[in-house]
Amino acid sequence: MRHSPILDQLRGGDRRSIGRVPQVVEEVSKNLELVGELVVGLVSDDPIIRMRAADALEKVSKGHPALLNPFKDILVNAAADSEQQEVRWHMAQMLPRLKLSQKENEGVVSILSVYLGDRSSIVKVSAMQALVEFAINDPRLISSVKPVIERACRSGTPAMRVRGRKLIPLLKNG
Repeated sequence: MRHSPILDQLRGGDRRSIGRVPQVVEEVSKNLELVGELVVGLVSDDPIIRMRAADALEKVSKGHPALLNPFKDILVNAAADSEQQEVRWHMAQMLPRLKLSQKENEGVVSILSVYLGDRSSIVKVSAMQALVEFAINDPRLISSVKPVIERACRSGTPAMRVRGRKLIPLLKNG
């Protein structure tokens, strides 16, 4: 992988620390052409860089969701391939921001459904939120997403049950 000053700022420390993510978010927000560097970080061999790149990319894309579209294939593949919980929960937050075809939506819904089996409650709750966002944007998905959310309300972690009770009313038509 080529040298990247942005990714260099995300190195070091441990997974309990966000490191220099706030500075990277500020820098990338001022120079949006650097978004690609964060995308590259998602597939780094270094788990610290992967998680911090995902965090920074999620934060930058919150205000600029269209920035993700040129990288949608890489993002969807990274979401599917990652088993790292910190990457997964940020991917779950970003995936609904992508402009996807119906077939791509269905593929991402499958990825998010896998996330519901993650050991991390944060990943599970983030996946639930993302599934509902996909169903709201594509009502054809409501009939498949609503039972998944209802099941999570009955048998999920306490955090999943609380979030599920807030999400179910958003799926009116299913």
